[in-house]
Amino acid sequence: MYRTNWGIGHGLKDILEAHKGPFTGQGHKGLYEILTTSWHAQLSLNLAMLGSLTIVVAHHMYSMPPYPYLATDYGTQLSLFTHHMWIGGFLIVGAAAHAAIFMVRDYDPTTRYNDLLDRVLRHRDAIISHLNWACIFLGFHSFGLYIHNDTMSALGRPQDMFSDTAIQLQPVFAQWIQNTHALAPGATAPGATASTSLTWGGGDLVAVGGKVALLPIPLGTADFLVHHIHAFTIHVTVLILLKGVLFARSSRLIPDKANLGFRFPCDGPGRGGTCQVSAWDHVFLGLFWMYNSISVVIFHFSWKMQSDVWGSVSDQGVVTHITGGNFAQSSITINGWLRDFLWAQASQDPLHVRPIAHAIWDPHFGQPAVEAFTRGGALGPVNIAYSGQWNLYAQNPDSSSHLFGTAEGAGTAILTLLGGFHPQTQSLWLTDIAHHHLAIAFIFLVAGHMYRTNFGIGHSMKDLLDAHIPPGGRLGRGHKGLYDTINNSLHFQLGLALASLGVITSLVAQHMYSLPAYAFIAQDFTTQAALYTHHQYIAGFIMTGAFAHGAIFFIRDYNPEQNEDNVLARMLDHKEAIISHLSWASLFLGFHTLGLYVHNDVMLAFGTPEKQILIEPIFAQWIQSAHGPGDFLVHHAIALGLHTTTLILVKGALDARGSKLMPDKKDFGYSFPCDGPGRGGTCDISAWDAFYLAVFWMLNTIGWVTFYWHWKHITLWQGNVSQFNESSTYLMGWLRDYLWLNSSQLINGYNPFGMNSLSVWAWMFLFGHLVWATGFMFLISWRGYWQELIETLAWAHERTPLANLIRWRDKPVALSIVQARLVGLAHFSVGYIFTYAAFLIASTSGKFG
Repeated sequence: MYRTNWGIGHGLKDILEAHKGPFTGQGHKGLYEILTTSWHAQLSLNLAMLGSLTIVVAHHMYSMPPYPYLATDYGTQLSLFTHHMWIGGFLIVGAAAHAAIFMVRDYDPTTRYNDLLDRVLRHRDAIISHLNWACIFLGFHSFGLYIHNDTMSALGRPQDMFSDTAIQLQPVFAQWIQNTHALAPGATAPGATASTSLTWGGGDLVAVGGKVALLPIPLGTADFLVHHIHAFTIHVTVLILLKGVLFARSSRLIPDKANLGFRFPCDGPGRGGTCQVSAWDHVFLGLFWMYNSISVVIFHFSWKMQSDVWGSVSDQGVVTHITGGNFAQSSITINGWLRDFLWAQASQDPLHVRPIAHAIWDPHFGQPAVEAFTRGGALGPVNIAYSGQWNLYAQNPDSSSHLFGTAEGAGTAILTLLGGFHPQTQSLWLTDIAHHHLAIAFIFLVAGHMYRTNFGIGHSMKDLLDAHIPPGGRLGRGHKGLYDTINNSLHFQLGLALASLGVITSLVAQHMYSLPAYAFIAQDFTTQAALYTHHQYIAGFIMTGAFAHGAIFFIRDYNPEQNEDNVLARMLDHKEAIISHLSWASLFLGFHTLGLYVHNDVMLAFGTPEKQILIEPIFAQWIQSAHGPGDFLVHHAIALGLHTTTLILVKGALDARGSKLMPDKKDFGYSFPCDGPGRGGTCDISAWDAFYLAVFWMLNTIGWVTFYWHWKHITLWQGNVSQFNESSTYLMGWLRDYLWLNSSQLINGYNPFGMNSLSVWAWMFLFGHLVWATGFMFLISWRGYWQELIETLAWAHERTPLANLIRWRDKPVALSIVQARLVGLAHFSVGYIFTYAAFLIASTSGKFG
């Protein structure tokens, strides 16, 4: 049909030019020249067809297996399907990428008028807005069905779920196609003996060697739901990629985008912020959605085949599927996918190797140590520290048989120095606490006379600061000028106050469990865990706030003349040395600590746990014997987090007034957007950006602190501290024996069989993840991308009669990058804390009540 080197057949040019539709103007005229002169256009078409064909191959290799015995080699089938799906996905994204490159480099608008390509470009707003509508419709409806099912499941109302046994959403059109193929032999295909594939139905199963090779694949409500998730993810991928192609040459935001090329950096705030609008950026974002799409397809295929097709056949012909046919019942909820597919598959073959660490026979650990240091008759270790003389107030303290809250066994003493803990409540003696507070008050009253207030006694703070000049002149004029600087800057005062309060809050967290002051709190493990975590998070936010206000002080309130050659000025003069030393410390801690963890993980993976590097914390053991290699490693991981957080915050404050890249930074204020490529790109260097970045590291550090505290303590409370000592020396131990083994309460907060008292935490856990994940939409700023999309939506809005009933005063615009980061940071932080709070409370209360 097609002409090549000989004179027969039709020329492709003639075919294309004759191919005109009623709505395509000149139709395909000129396409032949484009395809023969643009490598990118050719490559794009080839990649699109090859990608589609690869995905078709993936589906045919299991439904019509061409190789002997392939049908019963489930691992190979799964690998081949996954392999071809991934390759198909990458090829199709590549097709979009090269189509965009063609638009930027090879498309000539001067020679193209009213042909197919020109009309597509002129109607791009309509195309994108319709595709956007389809994505939103599919997203809300498909996920809405799942969330409805999750909610009904959690409330114990299976009769109100969308399922094959309740409210049915049968895929009637797909079933009709299946039946058409199944009934074809002898009817529409009179010569055929069987349907093209047994997957259509219309036959008995085929078994080889006691394994199911193929059988009719039933379709039901569960398949209807997941196929619409497929449609949603595929449409979103296409939306992003197609938007990249159609807007590659220009948009309302950047009319001359074609001149900037396929990939270009931010263009600063001059044009409203053109970050992330290049065609390359659309490919980048499209890749993530492609991964998303393919993952859902692979999950669906794997579970569906294991549930409804693959399995063993007994001598009596009874089929036992790998997962027992649970797809139809379990895949109708998100929780079902997480629990009955992902978790069930991941937990089938847990790591059986257990490390032989030092702690198993070590008398300094575990129950022997607890017994050795416990006074007879007491419930736990009691360290008695007597000092001073008894006085009248300390006579007749409560007896050890005192029943809390009653007069039985109660003494008359009000100030004691008993030491240790009350034998019933396991808290500090209340009379000891009163004595301690009185003593501190007395010391403070005496020490308070050192500082002058409204009266003429004591030293003034100004004199103290001015006189505070270290010898040798290394700090210049020392603290001269600081009194007025602090006095005249609310931000400096707030920074100092926040720093002090943050440290105290963290100390409170440590003391509330080690020196329990409240009656019975030592036995209320959930309250202890919640209070520790609560105070550490608050301490983290307060400390980062201290640095933020310190940076604002340097920008708004710092006066170089007033602070000439004093400690503040010299600190700014030496900022490179400070930052580089702190950077070195962070790098050293990071590489060495992570290096040890990774080494230990590798040794366990190779089945040689005895080759782990286990370092005893000899200095810590002088103070407290119950520390081992796991504690040593995690303390250095926490040190890494603390130093890195401090590095980012200190750099933000010291560079807040100016840096070599941007000497006049102080004139721009605390937070400012990008300043474009003119000065080498000043994105992400404001003091606000340093604070923004540091909060992630702060949360990271608090995460390590709370993980460590919680795991160590639940093993102590269970009398099973050897689990922590053995498993905390490598990362897989933390993931498996802490996070995973303690998450069962959350996973089973509600399930298909009903719900329990922990279901509220299970929901909070999922909700926390949702909030946390939403943050990434804002954190991966995509400012220009959203702006272009909003312009398309505004265009669609203006052309829809119903939507015109609602008007806007100012045309809607996307959030700026700085605004989006604030919103994203808030979501990330709140979601992160909600997620861990639910995990902490459910895992602790599930064990101890």
